[in-house]
Amino acid sequence: MNTTTRSTRGMRGRAIRAAAMLAVACGALAGCAAGPVAPSTPSVAATSPRSSDAPSGPRDVVTGLAAPWSVVLVGDSALVSERDAARILEFTPGGDIREVAAVEGVVTGGEGGLLGLAVSPDESALYAYSTAADGNRVERYALEGGSGALSLGVPETIVDGLPRAGIHNGGRIAFGPDDALYIATGDAGVPGSAQDPDSLAGKILRLEADGAIPADNPVAGSPVYSLGHRNVQGIGWSDDGRMFASEFGQDAVDELNVIEPGANYGWPEVEGSGGADRGFVDPVQEWATDAASPSGLAVIGDTIYIANLRGRVLRAVPVDDPSTAKEYLSGEVGRLRAVLEGSDGEVWVVTNNTDGRGDPAPGDDRVIAIDPATIPS
Repeated sequence: MNTTTRSTRGMRGRAIRAAAMLAVACGALAGCAAGPVAPSTPSVAATSPRSSDAPSGPRDVVTGLAAPWSVVLVGDSALVSERDAARILEFTPGGDIREVAAVEGVVTGGEGGLLGLAVSPDESALYAYSTAADGNRVERYALEGGSGALSLGVPETIVDGLPRAGIHNGGRIAFGPDDALYIATGDAGVPGSAQDPDSLAGKILRLEADGAIPADNPVAGSPVYSLGHRNVQGIGWSDDGRMFASEFGQDAVDELNVIEPGANYGWPEVEGSGGADRGFVDPVQEWATDAASPSGLAVIGDTIYIANLRGRVLRAVPVDDPSTAKEYLSGEVGRLRAVLEGSDGEVWVVTNNTDGRGDPAPGDDRVIAIDPATIPS
């Protein structure tokens, strides 16, 4: 490792002005189709921002993406990762979309490929989590140029050799309110590794922006922040500093957890609740696996939004009572991979219908925008 660097189930916004209307279709996570679907040509809808006079329905921001996994905002632009094509695309308020880079050395197949993106707090660098021949890794690229002309510098390895497999690669990365980089890894199909403190599988890791191990990590010299995870794919923070993570269970329940430094969340010794008397942390909420497969997560204001794959629903969980939830888009827009705060305070959702596990509609995959006034809270 360079530190200066389930069964198969599966930043904050600023100023993009994008647009138009949508509805998507999709399928369940279990039962893979023959393979990824060839995408249509990506396109961006460029219109005026939504009116503040009345709530609007879901609308397209960008369409024609190929198995998108993560979207981040950079100034007036957005960057999106395509898992199987290993491409990073930029789309702009003016309706342009372009390839910024094809990430080199990415090995695709199963749940691996080009996964999470994160932008440094000062927007000077882009971080990308991807699968390589020798394991999963996080690389840093200097961000250069302006909106519509973003480019990436030479990649620098932040951490590599993270356990990889056809399933459970984790992949979500984000900067916390402490400006540290948090990295979610999966158990890579070896459940026991999640309980091994010397393995980086089944963990949430915490590193400095340059890959160094923070001096105040739970265990000196270790990047491990929390352990006992099966496959975390969503992380985010509320205004009071609490860290939330969405996690795929196996056959019983999926989880929403509050992450504490050094805490153990039980996998594979326990799935869901019931481990507190054994020193494990119970989830604050859980769902049957066929109703969830929670992937990306975003905390926007006083609400935790969770994108669900198999459940095909966007869940809204109150920060002040994370044991409850309401649902939006249930069965309407297909598999959902990620969620983030977009422009004008909108909630942006990334669909996941073209990776071989869904039933893509014309124009899939896409990023859609939702007026939060239409979302239950």
